[in-house]
Amino acid sequence: MAISSLKKMNGGGLLGHAAREKPMSAVAVELTWPDELELPGLLKEEKVKSLFATINSEWSALLRSACQTAAGRALWKKIVGDPLAEILAGEDCLRNLHKKIIDDQIRRSREVSGVIIAVRTLWFDSKLTSAVDNFGPAQVVLLGAGMDTRAYRMGCLELCSVFEVDFPELLETKEALLRQALGSGEDSRVRLARVAADITEGGWLEKLKRSGFDPEKKTVWVLEGILYYLSSSCAMEVLKLIAGNCVATRSVLLADFMNESCGSLSDSNSFQFLCDWPDLLLPSLGFAKATVSQIGDPDAHFGLMYDPENLFNRLRRVPRTLRTNPDDGSPCRRLYLVEASG
Repeated sequence: MAISSLKKMNGGGLLGHAAREKPMSAVAVELTWPDELELPGLLKEEKVKSLFATINSEWSALLRSACQTAAGRALWKKIVGDPLAEILAGEDCLRNLHKKIIDDQIRRSREVSGVIIAVRTLWFDSKLTSAVDNFGPAQVVLLGAGMDTRAYRMGCLELCSVFEVDFPELLETKEALLRQALGSGEDSRVRLARVAADITEGGWLEKLKRSGFDPEKKTVWVLEGILYYLSSSCAMEVLKLIAGNCVATRSVLLADFMNESCGSLSDSNSFQFLCDWPDLLLPSLGFAKATVSQIGDPDAHFGLMYDPENLFNRLRRVPRTLRTNPDDGSPCRRLYLVEASG
């Protein structure tokens, strides 16, 4: 399937009714999932099975997390509308998340597994759309792009130059999976460059420039689900480099941050860079201003946070200065969705 056909099938831009930000922020959405998971036939093809065998045996936990994120978008596709997510997630991640969702349904959980991925995706989509609408044709840098498919599914990017930056093995595998899903048809309106770079080793900005990135052009930087996996020194260096680029031209940074209390979420210390006050940090690095949203806020709701006793809504009622919830003594683990401008 060619990219143009994919976009036509999905309304040519942000996909489905979920992407219409105003209606979705006001209307509660309740979803149910079938007991049996229906897998696309593509996942049974030998080429695809071989690619995922390599992913499961050779990739690090960090690289595999890209497939787990894709699984969240795939199973919440009635809201997110990402028709390519299933092929990028793979059978194992889809089955694991589906089992968690069914268990949540049986327990009548207030927070169904994967909802945070759905809300986060819609927030980034809506902010990216607004930035591009404001800028006109611009550069969009997806730093730590993972299994993201925005270049294929978002109509607002058709006249933009899109750069996906990530580990070489991930980008190679992603490209191979997309070839299986889309065939050889490519849409010339999509100007996509894949930049193989490990941002923890430095030099990624020079590789980005060699791939066609122009520091003098308006740019939207998208850092979704990446900063907290970096060391503090590396994350700060990345943010400083982006801030330096913002001096030369109009830019927008879209990123998510975990606060210090989230450090206890992982026994393997997966989450390293943690920040309680990104709205203070970013201006100190050179950004003009930064606004912070939490899951459940008016711009980070999308009809999925209608239950006032949902974990995220209860957390929003606790002042950000507190690290422990006074109601039950639990850690106040927060995910901040941040938009900053240059």
